Amino acid sequence: MAREATLDIGGRKVPVSNLDKVLYPRAGFTKADLIDYYVAVGEFLLPHLKDRALTLKRYPNGVEGSFFYEKRCPAHRPTWVQTAAIESSSEGVIDYCLANDLPTLVWAANLADLELHTSLAKKQNPDRPTVLAFDLDPGPGCDIVTCCKIAVWLRNLLAGQNLNGYPKTSGSKGLQVYFPLNTPATFDQTKAYAHAVADELVAQHPQDVVSVMAKAARRGKVFIDWSQNDRHKTTVNVYSLRAKDQPTVSTPVTWREVETCLRKGNAALLRFTATDVKTRVKKRGDLFEPVLTQKQKLPK
Repeated sequence: MAREATLDIGGRKVPVSNLDKVLYPRAGFTKADLIDYYVAVGEFLLPHLKDRALTLKRYPNGVEGSFFYEKRCPAHRPTWVQTAAIESSSEGVIDYCLANDLPTLVWAANLADLELHTSLAKKQNPDRPTVLAFDLDPGPGCDIVTCCKIAVWLRNLLAGQNLNGYPKTSGSKGLQVYFPLNTPATFDQTKAYAHAVADELVAQHPQDVVSVMAKAARRGKVFIDWSQNDRHKTTVNVYSLRAKDQPTVSTPVTWREVETCLRKGNAALLRFTATDVKTRVKKRGDLFEPVLTQKQKLPK
């Protein structure tokens, strides 16, 4: 368990420890596997992390043990880990980690930071989101197949307002759809707009969709979480692992894959592990790249 090493990552020496430690017991997935995954997908992941405040979600004893969130970048960080001072809603100014390079990503993985949670805005403009995000969360009796149906409705509704969306799995139970903006907008604007869109879908499909937070209202329905469009909230980053029984990943998918999952009613079609994603990015590249570059204006 005490196997230690110093890795040469991008010209930097990154000390790592406990490489044999099993973090996902049911999969036999170790810390070495964790680091290997993030190195393998780093080329595609890092552009989505760049300049975004990172909240660490650490599982020092693996997914079956306790975890804790760490907003403030650890004081024991290497000198080359970049940080950003951003005001928090309740804790004043916080120095967040920025995972702007592969050595930092490996350093965070060595801390058993399984999940990567980031802001929808960049450090340069913490009040200006670069995307409009919807998190489709299936209630009891629903699964990701049901989410696919809602996602298609959401896509079609916003296409009528000249917005293109890009789906990704949450890596857990649901589906998320990001609509890139990359043009001036505030969180107040994106949150209000997302709320209005969610309410419109509820009005159109009251048997399938809910937009209120109450858990009791979600049975047999999909909750459209519009509230993630908030300066003080984070969302799981694309290509992030999730702390589930298996090392599943928040994975970008095509609309064709969403429609196929819906048509076949097979939730397994949109379930991807670290091994699956390493293969996918080699074949397909970054399906989420347009989220970084496409410019769209938030409708009035």
